[in-house]
Amino acid sequence: MNEAEKEYPVQSGSTFYKGVFIGGLIGAAAALLFAPKPGRDLRSDLSDKVGAVTDKTKGAASTIGLKAKDTASVVGEKAKTAASAVSEKAQTAASVVSDKATTLAQSVSEKTSNVVQAVRKNSEDVAEAVKDASADVGESVKSASADVANEAAKADKEAMKETADKAKEAKDEIKALDPGNPSGSKGSL
Repeated sequence: MNEAEKEYPVQSGSTFYKGVFIGGLIGAAAALLFAPKPGRDLRSDLSDKVGAVTDKTKGAASTIGLKAKDTASVVGEKAKTAASAVSEKAQTAASVVSDKATTLAQSVSEKTSNVVQAVRKNSEDVAEAVKDASADVGESVKSASADVANEAAKADKEAMKETADKAKEAKDEIKALDPGNPSGSKGSL
């Protein structure tokens, strides 16, 4: 039960008024039926009682209407506040994800450029070694190829590790932005 329901117990209040109304009708009918009065007096009493019950019913309906209006107003305001908070958090999360994606793309681009430069440098070294040592051509090519492969593997591992680290950082920041979601998953993001 939320605060609005505690402040404005519409269900229990309406149940009470219904009980009072029905009890009043039954009591009035019983009193009229068992009272020894002439017809004119009985009709007059019935008219008075119906008027009193009508007034009470109108008062109860007015009270219930006001309480329903107040409750609707409170619920509407809380819904607006909650929608605003959710919207702000979604915008913040989208901004963080976008920034991290840009940073990650730049990092991958830089690492790729470094790998290309290392491959070019090693290719040039291989060509020079072939010119200088024509007798050892086969051995130099194997050695240079192994160096190129090792450098490429190292650079690839570094790029993959850095990419994984950036992704984990982005995930941790998203978790930090949404403390109400312990799993950190964003169903629609």
